[in-house]
Amino acid sequence: MSAESGELFLLKAGDGGTPTEVFTTVAALRTTDLSINAEIIDTTSKDSSGWRDQLRGGVRSVSVSGSGVFTDDASQRDIRTKALNASINNYQVVFENGDAFQGAFKITSLGFGGEHNGEATFDFTIESSGPVTIIPGA
Repeated sequence: MSAESGELFLLKAGDGGTPTEVFTTVAALRTTDLSINAEIIDTTSKDSSGWRDQLRGGVRSVSVSGSGVFTDDASQRDIRTKALNASINNYQVVFENGDAFQGAFKITSLGFGGEHNGEATFDFTIESSGPVTIIPGA
């Protein structure tokens, strides 16, 4: 796999539309992290001969965090409202090659900051709720 630019790692929020949902870039992100998690379900017993056994699959989740600046007031209000309501909404995380992770996520943290002579910044974390799909070349 060739190296990819981190600047093209985008977070897009869905508009909830049916049958076709439209995803729009939420903000200008400066830093972004994505984690795919698979908690184990330990099934070790005396029959395990001293080795840990685990159930196939386990509890899977995707976590995305980042920081940056909002591109407009409407995006800031929308994300702030979703965080305060603890709602679960559809998001896409798009990579430079066009592939995307898509699914329902909840904003689990949202913070704001800024310097007296600089722009207002924010940081966030979203956690998946339900299955997350991979869309090639979204």
